[in-house]
Amino acid sequence: MGVQWLLVCHGLVTLLVLVSFLCGQWPIFDGTPIQRINHFLHFGICDYFQRFVGFVFGAKGTNAIQSVEYFCCDRPNPILQVLYLAIIGGTYYLVATSSFRYIPGYYIGEVHRYISFFAVGVGFLLFLLTSLSDPGTVKSDNVSVYISAYPYDNVIYSEKECSTCKIPKPARSKHCSICGRCVARFDHHCGWMNNCIGERNIHYFMAFLFWHTLLCIYGTVAIGLILAGQIKEFRVIDILTVYYGVENSFVSLSPHVIQWLVGAYNTQILLMMFLAIVALLIAGFFGYHAKLCLTNTTTNETFKWQDYINWQRKLSEARASSAALKASINGFTSERKPPESKWRTLFRRSPLEDVEVVVKNNIYDKGFFLNVLEIIFPLSRRRLYAGTKLKSS
Repeated sequence: MGVQWLLVCHGLVTLLVLVSFLCGQWPIFDGTPIQRINHFLHFGICDYFQRFVGFVFGAKGTNAIQSVEYFCCDRPNPILQVLYLAIIGGTYYLVATSSFRYIPGYYIGEVHRYISFFAVGVGFLLFLLTSLSDPGTVKSDNVSVYISAYPYDNVIYSEKECSTCKIPKPARSKHCSICGRCVARFDHHCGWMNNCIGERNIHYFMAFLFWHTLLCIYGTVAIGLILAGQIKEFRVIDILTVYYGVENSFVSLSPHVIQWLVGAYNTQILLMMFLAIVALLIAGFFGYHAKLCLTNTTTNETFKWQDYINWQRKLSEARASSAALKASINGFTSERKPPESKWRTLFRRSPLEDVEVVVKNNIYDKGFFLNVLEIIFPLSRRRLYAGTKLKSS
């Protein structure tokens, strides 16, 4: 049973590291070990490694590390694209070489050989569409289209000029320092795509996430059905209950069945665990972006609203504290009142509790149906706004 528990521990540690690395900055993980692991993975390891290289190789080693960091993190590069192709290609190759020999099986038909290839091909096509499509680059000849499509809310967006591109900056746009361009309805820069995610390719990006979630779930279930078919074909349950006297219950049979599977089909078990973990991660990422799309918000705007609300809350708290201090000073200078009961002082309401709650007012949220329609059919491509370019020229 040592091997089985080793695999379980390996899977749990892998899941913890992946969740911490990819999701540790989410608000839900604030103050948790996952957030601390995320900080260590993103900053701690790099800092210690840079110190080690500087100690061993001196300034030349430190400069080389900084050059690599600049290329990998601050400039467009295909590293993660190549990694994606290696992961999806390598995974499909391992599944094909290790599992296709059992197709057709007791619970899975011959057609799944071709369905799996088609599913991977669609995922690759969506990857190309997201990577190569224009995210909505704002230029001098189309800036009027985006300005008319997205009005300024004068809260997190106000009329101003991009200091780099030297053109008016439409609402909801952002200058990407990695790509060196302004992008309409900017969401984020995706290293896996080596491209920004903006108004004109957000639908490809969402389709990519959704399809790869289904792809990983499909792979997990398909391998599970293959293993279940092998258990049925070799009559493992009958042998354990009849010849070895194991009680015919899930609790009694599970350890023996798992032991047999790990010994005979360890590659399939590892692939199934890997696909299940990746499916959970991509599903969580898809769910997060689906929520943003349904409320017509971008990742960039989420941080903007968070900063704005925190700023307004601090201003309100400062006003409330100032008013309380002023009232306290006036109380000292006015006629002396009888001393207040200690119990009333203990349960007196704090002035900070009366601070006005700052509410997010998203003028771009037009309701479920129109929000989804805006993702599928970007505003700048509609005739109503496309005509603006012709009128202004």
